[in-house]
Amino acid sequence: MSDHTDVFIDFLCPYAWRGVELAAVLRDQGEIFRLRHFALVEGNHAQNQKTHTWSLADQPLDAPDGEGYMAYQTPSLRAFLAATAAARQGEEAAWAFALALFRAHHEEKRPLDDQTIAAAAQTAGLDLGRVAQDRQDEAALRDALRAEQDAAREIGVFGTPTFVLPGGEAAYYRFENLTRDPATAREWWNLYTTVLRSDPGVATIKRARNRPAKRVA
Repeated sequence: MSDHTDVFIDFLCPYAWRGVELAAVLRDQGEIFRLRHFALVEGNHAQNQKTHTWSLADQPLDAPDGEGYMAYQTPSLRAFLAATAAARQGEEAAWAFALALFRAHHEEKRPLDDQTIAAAAQTAGLDLGRVAQDRQDEAALRDALRAEQDAAREIGVFGTPTFVLPGGEAAYYRFENLTRDPATAREWWNLYTTVLRSDPGVATIKRARNRPAKRVA
């Protein structure tokens, strides 16, 4: 049994953003979370539906925009490599960068491009010279991303955020609403972990199409 909860994220995903915001609040209360990466564009790639043959870590950063889901290939890879480089400056740096990049993309509606990533690194208070140096070690950063995808597949991650509790229980948690309030964050987290660990073994809760979850205006 580990002493922390893993949270698999994709910077493209608004649900992952809300999950990271909640986890950040809980970290301030003493909970231990570790950021992990899961590329949705790889998990949902047509070539990986039967056997895994396509890896985001193997793709060029200057790939032309694809169609549909693959239009997100280059922004996704760019964000993951930058986050992996940021993490070399420590756990707090990794969280500060992740929050800054999520907020820039989902709150400020900025694209996941080099300019936004550089601004997020500055907002997070990273050593920008070290970031630039670490980004040059691209082969190692890609290897780290590949290892994360392998770990996610072993668990069976299919969406973000997926939380893996210290006891090994794991589930995708789709947040329709955002909170940064400590009491609310604790209430939501307790609800999630209670369901995940409950004796009935609840496997799936999916709302009826015409009765969607309430969303805060």
